[in-house]
Amino acid sequence: MKMIFASSFAVVVSLSAGFAQELKPTAPPEPSDMKLLFNGKDLTGWDGDMRLWSVKDGAIRGETTKENPTYGNTFLLYVGEQGKPVVFKDFELRLSFRIESGNAGVQYRSTLKPFKPDDKNKWVVAGYQAEVENTPGKVGFLYHESGRGWLVNVGDKVEIGEDGKPQVVGKLGDNAAIGRTYKKSDWNDYVIRCEGNKVQHWLNGIQTIELIDNDVQPALDKDRKPNPYLARCMEGILALQIHAGPPMWVEYKNVRIKELNK
Repeated sequence: MKMIFASSFAVVVSLSAGFAQELKPTAPPEPSDMKLLFNGKDLTGWDGDMRLWSVKDGAIRGETTKENPTYGNTFLLYVGEQGKPVVFKDFELRLSFRIESGNAGVQYRSTLKPFKPDDKNKWVVAGYQAEVENTPGKVGFLYHESGRGWLVNVGDKVEIGEDGKPQVVGKLGDNAAIGRTYKKSDWNDYVIRCEGNKVQHWLNGIQTIELIDNDVQPALDKDRKPNPYLARCMEGILALQIHAGPPMWVEYKNVRIKELNK
């Protein structure tokens, strides 16, 4: 009996240790010299459809209503002091967000898509997106907006080959266990790090995804022409998303960045 108990106890301890290790915060320490991109007072340095964006209680708020909808997915672009979208290459981005319904995202290494003067929505981008959604186990995944679509599930390490084919090469942890660290309808913290072709997300200190993107060749569109939105993103602009659909709101605050290798 003692041997059985000891064996069972060892299994429990082992599982508990594994679970604890799985949820151990792994985000890198925050650099001391990060640059604030949002002043907490107004939308100076940002550009978007101002029918939908405002500042409330020190946070950027994106909101749609039945009377005031969005015309497709729309984005608030970081334009800085120059008044035009700022390009970042290698960086660590940190911010906090909360969302009540629908879904949104933090867009990075992205491209502003061409628009016409009479377009109602001039703020449409393509590129990497860190998912913002009030759904544990989904928030934190990596999506390629207007590009290759869903790239990396929460809990996965993925490598995309030069042929554009993704392969899961490792696990960061159990999807459900990572999902339990998400605080529904409350403030959550994102860390997004890009260095070379390596992309990582952390949510509340827990790593959610890792991507090595070797997809260097743009795929062909329906007209057999290369589509630059269908290959990896090595640099680009930052933006915050409001998703098309039913009325929703999302808030972002403490948006700050540290450029790497400079």
